[in-house]
Amino acid sequence: MDNKEFSKPVNNRPILGIESSCDETGVALLRWEPDAPGRGLLAHTLYSQIKLHADYGGVVPELASRDHVRKLLPLIREALAQAGLTVQDLGGVAYTAGPGLVGALLVGASAGRALAWALGVPAVGVHHMEGHLLAPLLEENPPEPPFVALLVSGGHSLLVEVKAIGQYTILGDTLDDAAGEAFDKTAKMMGLPYPGGPALAKLAEQGTVGAFRFSRPMTDRPGLDFSFSGLKTQVLLAWQKSDQSEQTRADIARAFQEAIVDTLIIKCRRALQACGAKRLVIAGGVGANRHLRAELAKAGEKDGFQVYFPRLVFCTDNGAMIALAGAIRLASGQHQDETVQVRPRWDLQTLPAA
Repeated sequence: MDNKEFSKPVNNRPILGIESSCDETGVALLRWEPDAPGRGLLAHTLYSQIKLHADYGGVVPELASRDHVRKLLPLIREALAQAGLTVQDLGGVAYTAGPGLVGALLVGASAGRALAWALGVPAVGVHHMEGHLLAPLLEENPPEPPFVALLVSGGHSLLVEVKAIGQYTILGDTLDDAAGEAFDKTAKMMGLPYPGGPALAKLAEQGTVGAFRFSRPMTDRPGLDFSFSGLKTQVLLAWQKSDQSEQTRADIARAFQEAIVDTLIIKCRRALQACGAKRLVIAGGVGANRHLRAELAKAGEKDGFQVYFPRLVFCTDNGAMIALAGAIRLASGQHQDETVQVRPRWDLQTLPAA
């Protein structure tokens, strides 16, 4: 990342944020307000490819890339119209540079970098998980570092110590299936529709407490890493041996969700204790799970720590979190050169401080 002075300063002009890492195309416009970032959000638009991939039971990378190409420019025009702006009003462009699907990333990066070059404004590639991590800053009561963040998005389950923006230490990572993957794969095993995670969570609300019980993986030993593949196998065996009725399906879904949520909470408590922190940020798609939110609120009240969530629309992939992370980076003088570069794999700990 080039830290030299960029060709044209931001001057508090709106930043365009572009998210295209997987199967959602997100665009947002944000004017950086250091004391209240959420007030600076001017517009955001989002298109989901759920219907496109539903027939395949998962994301098809080539189809995802092509759909980003079709949807990105119309969404940019829509966001500008919502905010009453034109491209000439932009002070910079932020786009997701990784991690993610390489083809999908290249769509957003190419469009963002080209637009910035044409306008003579700076552009910055944003780490997708940093975007999720900073999403709670869009709310009225944003957390201030230091804090611990639980990032549960797609193929990621991370516990991160945040000393300052850009100063991240990964405390725990997933060794196999992440929480979101486990939700989706378990739902598919039991014949639930795509996307499986939300469908399983909804079904779990109808389940009977205590009808089934599954282990809380890797909580019987020290450490903060996650492993949910064994839990997925337990559920598969329980489902195959059951009568496979609708009520049994709901009971298993409830027990599975409780095992995931309990495991996440146990690990969060350990991480907070290890870091001596009193603030916990939850971000990513699984952060929208109502049971997780309710149980974390109870744990925070009992243990004396504060929990911060982004609003539901900003838990899943979105352009607002990319615009915010990009605005912070641009305001600190960081930007990319004119080369279009993406990083399908990208260690969060390698980011420079902002």
